[in-house]
Amino acid sequence: MPRKNSKLEAGALDGALVIYTDGACSGNPGPGGWGAVMYHGKRSKELFGGEKETTNNRMELMGAIKALEAVRPGFKGPVILFTDSTYVLKGITEWIHGWKKRGWKKGDKKPVVNKDLWQRLDELNAAREVRWEWVKGHAGDIGNEMADELARRGIPK
Repeated sequence: MPRKNSKLEAGALDGALVIYTDGACSGNPGPGGWGAVMYHGKRSKELFGGEKETTNNRMELMGAIKALEAVRPGFKGPVILFTDSTYVLKGITEWIHGWKKRGWKKGDKKPVVNKDLWQRLDELNAAREVRWEWVKGHAGDIGNEMADELARRGIPK
């Protein structure tokens, strides 16, 4: 299981489905890609895709969405999702509760940006217990580096 300098306690990854996600954009907005790599035991699965005109934040969200959509419906084990995006991490674990209470408005009463993707991610997150973890990007974590490579591969030429 790829991890370097893990903050997780020993054994936390045993039996878990471990997911790394990332997004990339060539220009912001511009062509963008998302990537995800999933590990369960000795098996791994790579996913990537992209859009011709998008933003980095949308691609970060799409990486998490597409990965969670790819989890087998009957999977009952723990899911640990690593992202290097504080936007995704704080959005799904902190900010989303207030957005929903305020009718998908931010604290300043403006609409939540990327509401469509946040709503989809919220549905997927609610369907199973996901442990969200932040990982420093471009710092040698093998899973994060692979997700970054896949996101870049997903950028339309």
